[in-house]
Amino acid sequence: MRTKVIAGNWKMNNDLRGTISLISDLKKELNGKNFEAEVIICPPFTSLETASTLLKDSVIKLGAQNMYFEESGAFTGEVSGAMLKSVGCKYVILGHSERRTIFAESDQVINKKIKTAIRFGLKPIFCIGETLEEREKGITFNVVENQIQNG
Repeated sequence: MRTKVIAGNWKMNNDLRGTISLISDLKKELNGKNFEAEVIICPPFTSLETASTLLKDSVIKLGAQNMYFEESGAFTGEVSGAMLKSVGCKYVILGHSERRTIFAESDQVINKKIKTAIRFGLKPIFCIGETLEEREKGITFNVVENQIQNG
């Protein structure tokens, strides 16, 4: 049977104080409850290390919102798989619709990221889906099929 996943992507929300507060609330709510799902939070990069510390001995797992496919180098503003592992991340979101549309990430780039994540022992949360325009054109199946095959 497949493991169900409940993942919260915080996007560009919550500073460090907000992260501490939200994790505290989540831990209180989830403490002692038996879930048939993996619970994952994906806070902003600036909160990952603090989140990792706060999640020790918790049922909640830590994920990152993105990563770059290179292991290191002159890639200003990017984060590597090794960096994510070093702060305790177990998961990474890749292929999010915003990364595809706003930052023009192609299926080929996402494929490189997925391979790199796996190489570093991170579990990719592979996002797929069509835009509203693609849905209205009736090409949802083709778009999703291409994303899966190329991603």
